[in-house]
Amino acid sequence: MIEGLKPYAAMKNSGVPWLGRVPEHWGVLPNRALFSEIKDSGFPDEQMLSVTIKQGVIRQASLLSNTSKKDSSNEDKSKYKRVLSGDVTYNKMRAWQGAIGASSLRGIVSPAYIVVRLRDRKNASGYFHYLLRTPNFATEAERWSYGISSDQWSLRPEQFRQIYCCVPTPDEQSTIVRFLDHADRLVGRYIGSKRKLIKLLEEQKQAIIYRAVTRGLDPNVRLVPSGVDWLGNVPAHWDVRRAKQVSRILRGKFSHRPRNDPALYDGPHPFIQTGDVARARKNITSFSQTLNERGFAVSKKFPAGTLVMTIAANIGDVAVLDFDACFPDSVVGFVPKRGVSRDFLYFVFYTMKSEFLREAPVNTQGNLNVDRIGSQRVPVPPEAEQAMIVSSIECDTATVSVAVEAQSREIDQMQEYCTRLIADVVTGKLDVRAAAAALPEATDEPDTAEAVEQDIADLEDAEAETEEAA
Repeated sequence: MIEGLKPYAAMKNSGVPWLGRVPEHWGVLPNRALFSEIKDSGFPDEQMLSVTIKQGVIRQASLLSNTSKKDSSNEDKSKYKRVLSGDVTYNKMRAWQGAIGASSLRGIVSPAYIVVRLRDRKNASGYFHYLLRTPNFATEAERWSYGISSDQWSLRPEQFRQIYCCVPTPDEQSTIVRFLDHADRLVGRYIGSKRKLIKLLEEQKQAIIYRAVTRGLDPNVRLVPSGVDWLGNVPAHWDVRRAKQVSRILRGKFSHRPRNDPALYDGPHPFIQTGDVARARKNITSFSQTLNERGFAVSKKFPAGTLVMTIAANIGDVAVLDFDACFPDSVVGFVPKRGVSRDFLYFVFYTMKSEFLREAPVNTQGNLNVDRIGSQRVPVPPEAEQAMIVSSIECDTATVSVAVEAQSREIDQMQEYCTRLIADVVTGKLDVRAAAAALPEATDEPDTAEAVEQDIADLEDAEAETEEAA
């Protein structure tokens, strides 16, 4: 598909640093000449939309009814802004992170969002969707945003209007969209197949761990009912105890509000949050956020080796700290009591994620609490047998873990490649006109289960980040 792509024959200096050199026949115009702001309101019955970093504008109402803990059905939507197909919409507090895009849907968005419409309807909104979602535009949007801290920067309409964009002819815009849509479909299928494989590998890993922590290693051992649904039968010589009986459960702490106050950060103390736990394979080996002495005073440090679990956002994810670190009250730490292996407890909790999700009450936005965790019953083999089980699990899942990491790397590499390709095409570094002309006709394809799941994940990320910013 990309073989033979070459630069345009004649280029010129755009005079705009984030665009660089562009094809000689392309225009370069400020957004005030390209877009007009739209503030239509009074359409409360339209479907609700949201703007995500990963996908741009997506449906919100249908997803909220099935997945979100936040019920927006009774909100006053009379002041929500109407969005028509082709309108560009962005979250002014997250545009510099990529929360911007042209909508293919009709609906309404929060009054906090900005809606703009192309003045010349001959221009292709799909082209500007790709252009405004490039990393270079995100950097430019960040440059024009302002606020008291980076967590509160906003791209106001008056600043958006000052940003310059490159403008191919309308026909060439459509050609670029055709090429990039085709590339996006191919990449989506590739990544979808990789995610399916990862899911199968994770299920295999889950099965290995579940059998080991609920049945042990002896296939001939006598089993008895545990009295716990998720456990089923367990070896007769094992105990079944509540989590609070086998470990001390210590909740994280971060009492200052607002949490994103920059005066608390950039010091010597590592600060772990729910995303760090979710991303860890088992051990948390790195950190991206730190607290200074003021932030440390409102938090609490936990030692290296602490078993941690998320009880908000990514509920039930577990990992082990490789270094001393602080974490907020959305994370809890476990200190196993005598006779209980930390790594065995890690694998038990790893298999219990679905149980913890079921325990999260929907009327409190899905957050767990220490009492609910402590009341959960877990298997407790003799200490020597715990060590043997841990060793067996690590041996039996090593190949699976390596395969998962390899597939994840391939997904990351493909996403990086696609991002570079889009940026080069929409800013005129590569000429795709001949390649687009040779493409087969596009067909309408229904959303896959993976795409729907990604929509849901993006929406929940958007809600969580917006609430945190607020």
